[in-house]
Amino acid sequence: MKNSTLIAAAAILLTLPGCLDTRQAAGDPVRLAPVFGGAAFSNPTGIYQHPADPSVWFVLEKRGRMVMVDGKQSPGSARTVLDLTGTVDDASEGGLLGMAFHPSFASSGEVFVSYTVHGEESPMVSRLSRFRMEPDGTVDAVSEKVILSVDQPAQNHNGGHILFGPDGYLYMGLGDGGRAGDPWGNAQNTDTLHGSILRIDVDSSEPYAIPGDNPFAGSGAGLGEIFAWGLRNPWKFSFDRETGVLWAGDVGQNAWEEIDIIEKGKNYGWNLKEGTHCYNVDPCNHPSLTEPVVEYGHDEGNSITGGFVYRGKNLPALAGRYVFGDYVTGRIWSADAGRPETGKTLVAETSLSVVSFAEDREGELYVVDFQGKVFRIDPP
Repeated sequence: MKNSTLIAAAAILLTLPGCLDTRQAAGDPVRLAPVFGGAAFSNPTGIYQHPADPSVWFVLEKRGRMVMVDGKQSPGSARTVLDLTGTVDDASEGGLLGMAFHPSFASSGEVFVSYTVHGEESPMVSRLSRFRMEPDGTVDAVSEKVILSVDQPAQNHNGGHILFGPDGYLYMGLGDGGRAGDPWGNAQNTDTLHGSILRIDVDSSEPYAIPGDNPFAGSGAGLGEIFAWGLRNPWKFSFDRETGVLWAGDVGQNAWEEIDIIEKGKNYGWNLKEGTHCYNVDPCNHPSLTEPVVEYGHDEGNSITGGFVYRGKNLPALAGRYVFGDYVTGRIWSADAGRPETGKTLVAETSLSVVSFAEDREGELYVVDFQGKVFRIDPP
C-alpha cells in the first residue's frame, strides 16, 4: 500500500453503494471468479493455502484477525483462528501483514506471523513472531515467541510480507520507515533494517541466526540480517516455483512504480532513484545500483502490488509470465519472466483494490481485494 491516504480512501469506498463492484473491461483475457462462496472479509491483506489440506485457506485481516475458510463448506464455516485485535496497531499502513508456514509444518505445526504494534519509544513497531497451530487450524496465542522487533519512525512503509525461500530461510520485507522521500536516509543505510529484504535462519538458534552467506554476515559493514536493500516499500514478493528467482513489487513515491528481481547483496537505488529515474541526486547512474526489470508511471497506476510468476495449467497464455497489479487503479498486468525488458501486457481492468495475490499448490493464482473479497484468475 502506498500511504495512509490510500487506506483512508479504501475505507470510504466500503461505505459507498456498489463498493464491491468487480466489473472488468470487455475483452479481458481472464475472468475473476469469486471464491469462498463470495464471502467478504474485513480489509484482507493476504490469503494462504494450508500446506496439507488444499481446501483450507487462511485470510489475514488488517485489524488483526486470522480467519480460516474451508472451501468444501459454506461461507458460514469461516472462523477466527487467531485474534490479535487487542495487540495489533492497524493505524495507517500498520496491521496484520504477513504469514508463513514453516517448511517442516507437518511435523512442527509452526506458523510465522508479521504484524505491527504501538511503540513505546516510536510511533509503531514491526513484529515477527512464531506460533504453534493446532490440528484444527486454531493458532495458540499463548505459544507466541517474538523473534524480531523493529521500531518504525512513522506509521507507513512498514512492508511486513514474509515467506520461506527454497533455501529454508525466512525472508521479510521492510519499508524505508515512512513519510515521503525517505527523510531519514534509511534505504541507503545498511546499519538499519529499514528499506531492505531480510533473510534469517529461524532454526539454528534462538531467536534466529544469520545465514553465513548473507552480504554482511560477520563483516561489521552492515547488519547481518540484510539480504538486499535500497527499497522504498516492498509490497509483496514471491519466489518463482520453477526457477527460484525472487520477484518483488516496490511501491514508488511520486511518479514511478517498479518490479525488481531481488538478488543477494544488491542495492535497488531508493532514494537516489525512483525506478530508473533520478530522484534525490543527479546524475544517479551508478554501477552499484540495480535497476528494476519493469516500471510504470503514475499515468497507469499509483501503488504496485507484487504477484507471482504463473506456473499453473488453466491459463496457457500466462505461462511463464509474472502477474502483478495496482492497488489504486485495479489494473492487473503480466510480464515475460524470461524477458521482462519487453514490457508488460494488460491482463484485466478491474474495480478492485488489489492488495495481494496468492498461489495455490497447482500454481493457479488468486487476487485479494482490500474491499473484502477474494477471486481466482480463471479463463474467460
